[in-house]
Amino acid sequence: LDLPTLQSIHARKTGALIRAAVRAGGTFAGAEGERLEALTRYGEEAGLAFLVVDDLRDLCGDPERLGKQVGGDQRKAKPTYPALLGAQAAKAQACEMLDRALKAVEGFGERADPLRALARFVVERTY
Repeated sequence: LDLPTLQSIHARKTGALIRAAVRAGGTFAGAEGERLEALTRYGEEAGLAFLVVDDLRDLCGDPERLGKQVGGDQRKAKPTYPALLGAQAAKAQACEMLDRALKAVEGFGERADPLRALARFVVERTY
């Protein structure tokens, strides 16, 4: 499995749920056109970042802190970002996704502060 395929799979899983939630919130708030597209980009990037960090947590997280055993993805030979890229490069990918998510909502000013905080939490949560 290559990286574009893995990204495509993740984008259609939890990534799609996060993107849909962000778009729904934007739609209910009256966002249209470019503003809705910006929220969509934010949701896509934040959703993928969530999954990359989730992969990292499964690989090298603290079972006591996570409340579950770690290494399940590896035992099942699941394709993950760390498996394809290594842990450090996967973390770098998550940080790049965070940067793109934050950039997507730059034009919203302080109204997007909760989205910024959420995206940062997704990437910076501890293992």
